[in-house]
Amino acid sequence: MSFRDLHTPGHPFILANAWDAGSAKMLAALGAPAIATSSAAHAFTLGRPDGGTVTRDEALAHAQDLMAAVNLPVSGDFENGFGHTPDDCAETVRLSGEIGLAGISIEDAAMPDDKAYPLDQATDRIHAAAAAARALKNDFVLVARADGVMNGHYDIDEALTRIRAFDAAGADCLYVPLPKSMDDLKRVIAATSKPVNVLVAGAYSDVPLADYAAIGAARLSLGSALARVTHRAIFDTAHAMFDTGDFTGLGQGISGNKIDKMLG
Repeated sequence: MSFRDLHTPGHPFILANAWDAGSAKMLAALGAPAIATSSAAHAFTLGRPDGGTVTRDEALAHAQDLMAAVNLPVSGDFENGFGHTPDDCAETVRLSGEIGLAGISIEDAAMPDDKAYPLDQATDRIHAAAAAARALKNDFVLVARADGVMNGHYDIDEALTRIRAFDAAGADCLYVPLPKSMDDLKRVIAATSKPVNVLVAGAYSDVPLADYAAIGAARLSLGSALARVTHRAIFDTAHAMFDTGDFTGLGQGISGNKIDKMLG
């Protein structure tokens, strides 16, 4: 099944965001149908905070590492397309297609700040990205993100206006990360006939896959949530070691043999 064909409303697949070749291979071995990068998790591996701290060249090289590690479609979490102009977004799509990525997502937050681009500019950026995607030799799934609800810069009504505009501009999949309620998420899904991605993080991690299917979601991405689980383990275990001399957390890891089998 192609990456595009995985995007079926009402039958959501889990797009597993990895942060290095090892995590990508483990997720593939455990059943992931496709892999994505995570801009935040990638930044963490470089010792940097999230939010516009990774360059386009670094992101593309990182994506190539994941592509080399697995025989699955890989999609890029490419923040604002690594530039403010429509041409920047188009060039990011072109370069992504050249290395063989199955698709990328582009958000409407003006990195390194998270303030939203004006609607007209945000729409023009997606229009240019979509035109570049259609000019590629390989099929390419362009995801347009409206991040202002998550970032606190606009409300759900503005998000709906934006995803409708992004839909008309040629995006293949729409995405409003972390609406304030499931009712708002239902409104997002109802606003377009195209596939909708849901970020499974925060309160949305308490919702089972069946409930997402019932409201018509097409794709469930993890963002940096899985990477943050590993950082939670480091944080808790290290606190116990350095604060109280307690090493018991080190005995809770998965066995090396199991990891070796997945990486083999």
